[in-house]
Amino acid sequence: MLWVVLPSLLMSGQVLGAPPAGTLAELSVARLDPEADVVDVTAGLLDNEFAPVAGQVIHEFTPQPRWWKITANRTLDEPLRAQLVLQSPGHNTVEAWLPGSTAPITRALLGPDADPGFSSRALVFPLPAGLPAGQPIYLRVESPISTPMSVSIESLAAVHHADLNHVAGRAFLLGGLGLMGLLALGLWIGIGERGYAYLGLSLLAQVAFFATNSGDIRMVPALAELLGTDWRWPRLFVVANAAFNVIFLTRYLDMRARQPALWTLLLACLGVFSLLALGTWITAAHWVPVVGNLVLVLGTVAVVIAAVFACLGRQRSGYFVLASWVPMASLLMVRVGETSGLWAGPSWLMHALPAALLFAGMALMVGLSDTLQQLRRDRDRASRMASVDVLTGAMSRTAIQNRLKACVEESHRRRIPLSVVFFDIDRFKRINDEYGHGIGDSCLKIIALRTRNRLRTYDSLGRWGGDELLVILPDTHLEEAMGVAENLRSAVNCRPLSIDGHLFDASLSLGVAELVDGETAAQLLDRVDAALYASKAGGRDRVTGRLAVTATTAPA
Repeated sequence: MLWVVLPSLLMSGQVLGAPPAGTLAELSVARLDPEADVVDVTAGLLDNEFAPVAGQVIHEFTPQPRWWKITANRTLDEPLRAQLVLQSPGHNTVEAWLPGSTAPITRALLGPDADPGFSSRALVFPLPAGLPAGQPIYLRVESPISTPMSVSIESLAAVHHADLNHVAGRAFLLGGLGLMGLLALGLWIGIGERGYAYLGLSLLAQVAFFATNSGDIRMVPALAELLGTDWRWPRLFVVANAAFNVIFLTRYLDMRARQPALWTLLLACLGVFSLLALGTWITAAHWVPVVGNLVLVLGTVAVVIAAVFACLGRQRSGYFVLASWVPMASLLMVRVGETSGLWAGPSWLMHALPAALLFAGMALMVGLSDTLQQLRRDRDRASRMASVDVLTGAMSRTAIQNRLKACVEESHRRRIPLSVVFFDIDRFKRINDEYGHGIGDSCLKIIALRTRNRLRTYDSLGRWGGDELLVILPDTHLEEAMGVAENLRSAVNCRPLSIDGHLFDASLSLGVAELVDGETAAQLLDRVDAALYASKAGGRDRVTGRLAVTATTAPA
């Protein structure tokens, strides 16, 4: 929601209240409060009634047209090609009575009074005859929205130079925001995460606000005629931007579950702010935006507090929100004070605000991607936990079953051999009974490690249950599988197991079977299980190979 007001800060190419580079002379600015007749004002009859204002700023707080007087402290000669510049005019319309002219020049950023020879940075009035010191310029300012304008007199070359910089900055800013918005929508379409949709729509609403509120929309004449001339359209885009921002942030920070009070406050701020913004279609009272700014500040503080709580709760999303919003919240306070007439903006404002805005958008994009990546890592970790036996590190029963089914199907399809080895630990129950399950678990872990080290990289070892383990040997005939089983047996009985200062003699009974045509995974398991029991019955510590009909035993 902070973004709804910041774009208006970026409209100007120069800081309010400070003379821009290229200024030819310091100016005095004065305001006439009551409405007055044009002839009386321009004839100088009411000069003594103009009240001076601090700084070189025109800031009108009433929707009715008001008179302003500009005078220079030194004479500006004709060769200087001086221009009166009113920066960041927004939707203000200005009629200027210049020295030596019999009729006013009317300027606005949009509509028939727009001057296409200059950028949307400012309204520019030529002073072809120069300006004598103390000679007044009378301005009649109509300000439907309270928008401060800094006033300066610059050379034509300085105006063109500032316009080029302004256009380059605006292209970068609007292009960057628009590109990020489209990218976010593309990620939403590709990934399906709605957070990207809300962020993307917020960014695009921000671009629409920029364009309609600062005159950039005049580059598209059809849209300028439809949306540019009515100052209430930007406030609709403000509401849209605020709504999408609040939805995004409350989802991203999980505020409804984690900070329900702040979530309720933020929704209330959004509701009041939306009513005030939409209310401008009914009334032009200037107290409406003042209250709206206060609600905006309150909502911004709520977001920052929510981000702080999220950081304290070790939410990664809180760090991204805090990093992007704290600079912008500080700048928002400056803007609210500026639009309220409390002070003029600092000299670095026009540089800091675009950087802060783009940084915030990129930070939130990265933050949302980080959240999705974390969710993916958690999902993969859970998947691995489900597919790996925690005690032995071998595949879980479900995983080894799925692996066996896949290998059987591939063997039948490609007509390649497949063998399996099924084994358990001889007299394992006695170890558990005599020494406890802790020793038994350690025994099982060591045996699983020894046997896994004797397998090939593409073989699969899984814990079937208890002390029973299943080995899948792809592309392996029975004779070769018998040799693998012998290696497994010798890996265990070659030396005792050392556990907690005790030595344990351990051995395996193993069954081996090769898949035959038309056999299912369940039938293959039945045969290899029978081969295992044949090894048990034959005295243990041996390998038995189970053919389709007969059995072959390799004694110890």
